[in-house]
Amino acid sequence: MTIGTDAKSFTRNPAAADLVWDAIEALSEGIAVYDADHRLVTCNQRYVDMFPLVADLIDRGAVWEDLVRAGAERGQYTDALGRVEEYIDERLATGRVFKDTHATQKRVVELTDGSVYETQFSPTKQGGFVVANIDITERRQAEAIAREQERILRTVLDTSPMVVVMARLEDGRILYRSPGAVALFGQTANALAHYVNPQDRDNYIAELKKHGRVDDYHITLRNAEGKHCATTSWGRLVEFEGETYVVTAIMDLTDQQEREALIRQVLEACPAPIQMTKAETGEVLFSSPETISLFGRVDTSKQFYADPDTRAGYLKQLRRDGSVTEFKAQYLNAAGERFWGAVSARLIQYDGEEVIVSHTRDLTDQLRIEEELAQQQDQLYQNEKMSAMGELLAGVAHELNNPLSVVVGHSLMLREDCKDAETLRQVDKISDAAERCAKIVKTFLTMARQQPARMQRVDINEIIQTAVDVARYGDKGAGVEMEARLAAGLPKICADPDQITQVFINLILNAEQAMRDSATGSGITVSTKATKDGQGIEITVEDDGPGIPENLRSRVFEPFFTTKDVGEGTGIGLALCHRIVQSHNGRITLSSGSGEGSRFRIFLPLEIETSPQPETARMSDAATSRIRILILDDEDDVAELNAEILTRSGYEVDVFNNATLAVASMKKHDYGLVLSDLNMPETDGRGFFDVIKREFPQLINKTGFVTGDTMGRASQTFLAEAKRPCVEKPVSPKELRAFVSDIITKAEQEPE
Repeated sequence: MTIGTDAKSFTRNPAAADLVWDAIEALSEGIAVYDADHRLVTCNQRYVDMFPLVADLIDRGAVWEDLVRAGAERGQYTDALGRVEEYIDERLATGRVFKDTHATQKRVVELTDGSVYETQFSPTKQGGFVVANIDITERRQAEAIAREQERILRTVLDTSPMVVVMARLEDGRILYRSPGAVALFGQTANALAHYVNPQDRDNYIAELKKHGRVDDYHITLRNAEGKHCATTSWGRLVEFEGETYVVTAIMDLTDQQEREALIRQVLEACPAPIQMTKAETGEVLFSSPETISLFGRVDTSKQFYADPDTRAGYLKQLRRDGSVTEFKAQYLNAAGERFWGAVSARLIQYDGEEVIVSHTRDLTDQLRIEEELAQQQDQLYQNEKMSAMGELLAGVAHELNNPLSVVVGHSLMLREDCKDAETLRQVDKISDAAERCAKIVKTFLTMARQQPARMQRVDINEIIQTAVDVARYGDKGAGVEMEARLAAGLPKICADPDQITQVFINLILNAEQAMRDSATGSGITVSTKATKDGQGIEITVEDDGPGIPENLRSRVFEPFFTTKDVGEGTGIGLALCHRIVQSHNGRITLSSGSGEGSRFRIFLPLEIETSPQPETARMSDAATSRIRILILDDEDDVAELNAEILTRSGYEVDVFNNATLAVASMKKHDYGLVLSDLNMPETDGRGFFDVIKREFPQLINKTGFVTGDTMGRASQTFLAEAKRPCVEKPVSPKELRAFVSDIITKAEQEPE
């Protein structure tokens, strides 16, 4: 609100009063007049606007102390927030002091809306006072900005490693030095102490006065240890507090000179042939010892080429692209002999001329390795064919297992029971022939499983690097980049290095062939890392090629399954990889890559338990006579044979060819052992074992499996999960008795 002029105050000259009041209203300051009782006599509108939260109270007769209290309570003043009563007491105390002394006082008032006022209290002759509020908000903000800029500048200078010195022009007295300057020169008081020769400063100052600045001024200075050091400086003249100062930024070139010397030493000691030559003339500017060893001492690079015309094509490509990578050609070595080499080079400007910086790689060893790799790949192809044959034999062996089990078992029992010599002779022939067939079947299975792993402690990074190197050398212009990203500090694992190397070579070559055939993708990456639980190592083989369709991923590890054209693949490679990884107690899975490619993840444990199993004692006849055994097998002949063998050993045996009937019997009788086949119609071995775990948990450690299918992926997975013993068909009576005795003995030794 606006409080008008009191007409009585200006009865003598109303026109003058109006003029004075108009002038007060026009002021940017807020003006208010209070009487001896601290009551408001009059004020301008600016005074009212300055205190928006108490504007409704600012009226003629309002008491100054009441306005202060209301402002504090309504949150007008920043200093009053959270301490209203203390603030009011402080302001009232100020008022009392002013009333007693009648002296002009000033204070700064900060409002919660961000405004800052400089308030001046001036006494009047009648005992009152005049309040003048000047808005200093912008000034305060400018001061804050200036202080912040100064603080930032000081922080930058104090934290910068740059050497900065500000010294008086006249006598060199130092006004400021950065921490970097202290580190270089020590706590010197005068810049003259930095110069080896006083004349050097005079020359430096002369350049500054002449040009007003100097840039990249090289001079030798003295450091804190008194040693001479090469430096370069950037200087400016500045005016500060009426005097001229020199601000100098200094860079110590000692390390740079040492690095340059080191670089030259490295280049000269580098085992790679590195050289610098003029592009136009071929003049040799620098040759490393390896270059001299390879080409001999020559004056021009034109002497390197077996065919002089080759350099023209090389130079044309270099000028067009600015660089070349692996430019292959025939060159002449120091003995004048031809050899294949690859040059990688860059074109640079040096002293105003085109200069070639190049590195030459002798391909002699690579070509030899590629030839060896071709032989290895051919051997790998032969191994795949043998693996395919092994799978076929394994299938045949599985089909023969059940009938062979019957023949072998009955022939051996006949041999035990037969008393007639002629009959025994015939039984022996049958038994020998049956056992021979059984050995053939087991030989088939052994072949299908490959050779036993030769386990040893190995560095997985070395194996992978070898696999990548072999695969890379075999890349004949396919344009596929192969990279190994190997985590440092990985622990060694227990593995067969040859088999594991075969796994990674196979995965890399599969990816490379897929990218080459589809013209999709350009990179293969093999990486290693430790698992989060610290129990093993995870290896990832990833490519950005065409990938494998979602509906086919679950089948890639099946033998003979392949996405390649007829005659291009056997479908054995990934199955072989899967088998090798599983034989190392590991896992291999397939998923999509980060792009459109494929990602194979392989887990290999740190250790594989190979501790021998303790031999168990044979069960006594008294013990076996009290044990009841359940046999579940869909092959009646096999089941009855095993039942007869165990019955003769003193066990009580129940035979079933259906899991439902077996479960019903288990609810009625107390069995000391359960023997089950794996592959059965309706409920198979896995389903039957699930029932045992759910309804008869006391029989879990009394369950074993007799099967002819340990090669199948499902069977291997189940047996690994179940952790129960298994014996392969065909099984002899002796093997079956030992198998049963071992399970029963271990079950009795386990705590309840």
